Amino acid sequence: MIIVFGSINMDFSIVLDQLPGPGETVLSQDYTLTPGGKGGNQALAAARFGGKVAMIGRVGNDHYGKTVRESLKSNGVMVSGVAISDTHPTGCAMVASARGGENQIIVMSGANMEVIHDQVPDEILMPQNILLMQMELPMNQVCTLLARAKERGVKTILNLAPALTLPQKALGLLDYLIVNSIEARMLAEKLHLTQNNNAVKMAQALAIAGQLTCIVTLGAQGAVAVTKDGEAWGVPIMPLDQSQIVDTTGAGDAYCGTFAAALHDGKTLPQALRLASVAGSLTCLKRGAQAAMPFSDDILKHLPNMPEAAHIKI
Repeated sequence: MIIVFGSINMDFSIVLDQLPGPGETVLSQDYTLTPGGKGGNQALAAARFGGKVAMIGRVGNDHYGKTVRESLKSNGVMVSGVAISDTHPTGCAMVASARGGENQIIVMSGANMEVIHDQVPDEILMPQNILLMQMELPMNQVCTLLARAKERGVKTILNLAPALTLPQKALGLLDYLIVNSIEARMLAEKLHLTQNNNAVKMAQALAIAGQLTCIVTLGAQGAVAVTKDGEAWGVPIMPLDQSQIVDTTGAGDAYCGTFAAALHDGKTLPQALRLASVAGSLTCLKRGAQAAMPFSDDILKHLPNMPEAAHIKI
């Protein structure tokens, strides 16, 4: 089972010709409401790859909460661990996307700030399970659950998004850390690690510091991964026609959810990296986050177009 401890939101998605600058007002003809939240997105991506997924989170006692919960359930995600708040509304996010694919996102946390670690029962914290987490829930709850999971031998994955400070003690509780280049640099600097703004060196420094596997995603340049033993891999993105890219909003979440599901399915690190890259690329071809998450058949169909992972010398 893949346990996703994360945020659940309703996304207000707005498409613009160009994103506003500071102090600028721009007009849009319409907007769409779609289920989101990094936790919900990654849970759905993992489920669409074929994983058995349990979502742990909290929504408000409102229409949005019911809608996002039912959407996850209809996509095969177990939602019995999604609690309902009587004091805060369901979290929301404003997602403004330019037609070229760039986006700006503002998140209103709402009921996500009430999620507590003991919503995850000890009975499901078993060595054969994977715990997938992000940074849109209270930090103390994330760290406490990581400690509980590590003590029970659960494989742990953290997507450090958004880029918040992570205590070094928590870093040592992880098996996998997934960050983009900005998040990697910020974390390395806060931990006083030497990395020279080089993606492979940043991944190596974080892998050594936490005794984990660190994956740094690089957008159009693909991703690099370094294990605690110093083995390094480089994986490009699946080649895309740039004119086909319409929205990059859900790409990172598709990557993380698919990566977790691939590992749980017994795939090796380079295999999981390739599958995750295909999933992230395919997500950019559709608007929205959860609606754009690809199914396993789509991923496997496009896998032959994806270059092999390659060893990197550090």
